[in-house]
Amino acid sequence: MNIKPVSLLSHIGSTTTRFAFFAAVLAIGLLPIILSSTAYASPIKAAFILVGPADHVGWSYSHNQGRLAIERTFGDKVETEVVEFVPEGRSSREVLQDLADRNDIVFATSFGYMVSTESIARDNPNVIFEHATGSRQGGNLGNYATRAYQPRYLSGLIAGSMTKNGKIGYVAAHPIPEVIRGINAFTMGVREVNPTAEVEVLWTYKWYDPEKDVELANQLIESGVDLLTHHTDSSAIAEIAEQKNVYVIGYHSDMRPFAPSKHLASVVHNWGPYYINRIQALLNNTWKPDSEWTGMAESTSQLVSISPEIPADIRRLVANKQQEIMSGQYSVFAGPIKSYRGSTRIKEGKELSDDQLLRMNWYVEGVTGSLLAF
Repeated sequence: MNIKPVSLLSHIGSTTTRFAFFAAVLAIGLLPIILSSTAYASPIKAAFILVGPADHVGWSYSHNQGRLAIERTFGDKVETEVVEFVPEGRSSREVLQDLADRNDIVFATSFGYMVSTESIARDNPNVIFEHATGSRQGGNLGNYATRAYQPRYLSGLIAGSMTKNGKIGYVAAHPIPEVIRGINAFTMGVREVNPTAEVEVLWTYKWYDPEKDVELANQLIESGVDLLTHHTDSSAIAEIAEQKNVYVIGYHSDMRPFAPSKHLASVVHNWGPYYINRIQALLNNTWKPDSEWTGMAESTSQLVSISPEIPADIRRLVANKQQEIMSGQYSVFAGPIKSYRGSTRIKEGKELSDDQLLRMNWYVEGVTGSLLAF
């Protein structure tokens, strides 16, 4: 049995009347007040929409682990469901509406769901929506992300120290700001310890496509790279690195099991604490449409499984930089920073704001490969 929230909207008559009321609410900014008066009966029903597999390594897997953390924490106070392999864009609207019909809160976990989630949230004012990695907000729509670029930078320090020929390959999914930030942060770390090294980027244009991952990884290896990393959802890059005897830095999940002899480190995400916090907010009637961007300080993104093969001085450098980032002493995107064209993009003494980071669409010096407009 689906228990919907009881709120002021339930006392308004016809659908037409409710629509007019909701439009007025939006106009005068009362929706947060109405939502704060909502009484959610237990169990809370929460749904997750994923672009990839829930039960294998990767981005979608990390969100599903957060869903499971909710179940472990709240027991019979929450019921969850998950839908995998949902296409982004307008194709997601039907799934989002279906989930909204039977849930109290819907987590849309990929950038390409943003516009559809905003639209479905508008159409379903009695349901809470949260969108990962986007920027849209509304009275019943919040967003959240993790500053994965922080451990990405640290992994770049490792990559720059471990490449022998200064040629590093990067397989990436879609040229959106989140991915470009990661490429840039990684490259900045590489160039800090290896000023002439280059990072070549190839795009799959799919989040989860192991066959394409393998194709591009092989292409990069054939071009001479001796270290691989990726922003894609499968374990394929790590597996190819192990087979072809090149180092690899994993992403989204710990890739050490897939490349036991060549794995250097992995950047991973931990969504459990965030999801637990948001469900608790519903139970406490304190949910608000926040825009939350956490990072290493909150452990939502971390660098794990650092290989003992990495020189001790580099491991100390990584540890020191990690502490500086977590304490706020060091900002990854502080100037001077040059673009890939060689011009100064960020002057010394300046740093990029969060708004600028969320709109990043340019490469730093040291990145090669195409960058199509998104």
